[in-house]
Amino acid sequence: QVQLVESGGGLVQAGGSLRLSCAASGSIFSINAMGWYRQDPGKQRELVAAITSGGSTNYVDSVKGRFTISRGNAKNTVYLQMNSLKPEDTAVYYCVVDLSWPRGDYWGQGTQVTVSS
Repeated sequence: QVQLVESGGGLVQAGGSLRLSCAASGSIFSINAMGWYRQDPGKQRELVAAITSGGSTNYVDSVKGRFTISRGNAKNTVYLQMNSLKPEDTAVYYCVVDLSWPRGDYWGQGTQVTVSS
């Protein structure tokens, strides 16, 4: 099976930074893309950032210029560097990997990010 383990969440003051990490393991043949979703109570789940196997990146407008997604030296790792954090960034952040085989999307359990005013 495919397993994703996230880390790096926590409590930070507005304007501060956090770095989220995600490592995927298991029977992975091919990765199409990896990314981060977030969801806070009362809000729709949204894709925060994604990176394809070719290195192309996409970000939700609200985090452009503040967040950076990157792949680690190990291919099955992904990071989300979050700078200039705002209270509006408070959410549970989920790592997701889109695979060609096993085909489908696989999700981590989430890590809480809380930004205080």
